Amino acid sequence: MGVLRVKHQRQWLTLLALVAGAVHPAAAQRQQGQGFQVGDRVLLSVEGDSVLSDTFSVIAGPALRLPIVGDISLAGVPRTDVEAHLTRALGRFLNSPVVRARALIRLSVLGEVTHPGFYAVPADLVLVDALMAAGGPTSEARVERLRIERGGGRLWGGAGLQERIARGATVDDLGLRAGDRVVVPRQPRDIEGTVRLIGGLVAIPVAYCLITRC
Repeated sequence: MGVLRVKHQRQWLTLLALVAGAVHPAAAQRQQGQGFQVGDRVLLSVEGDSVLSDTFSVIAGPALRLPIVGDISLAGVPRTDVEAHLTRALGRFLNSPVVRARALIRLSVLGEVTHPGFYAVPADLVLVDALMAAGGPTSEARVERLRIERGGGRLWGGAGLQERIARGATVDDLGLRAGDRVVVPRQPRDIEGTVRLIGGLVAIPVAYCLITRC
């Protein structure tokens, strides 16, 4: 009876936490690690096997289609656990394989960076380092206004994103997936200063005419 009581107490605590928003489903998923999506890639290295040492795309399933071996399911596998998973899977075909594997996510890095474009970055890469892959921010970048977009909306931005960046959040921590956009805005131009400058330039010939009575 004591064991059942404890079990029910835990269930109620979990339910209350969900209702109160303390354990948001999306946050729980990020804590557990993001799963693979079609379009992700895996950088795979198998010691002594050049055929299996390459970059492979994730197909529907999700799964990884490898030469000779065939499809290896990635369903339910967090991206951060891909090396251990593939080591076990390839162990069915190879004798004690030495495997190195890293999940790659294809992101757009846009705006005020030196080389905007598409980049396949490791899922465990710190977000700031993803910006450096694009050459880093330009002198006109407003990094504190950095935002992450998905589809037609904003996924991350503002103080929430800045706080996670300060904590060293990785691509996986933020739940990013293939096709997401990292946007670095430009510093706003000083419109008032420009108007004052133009006004000053106009005033010079007017003042000259008044002095010279032109």
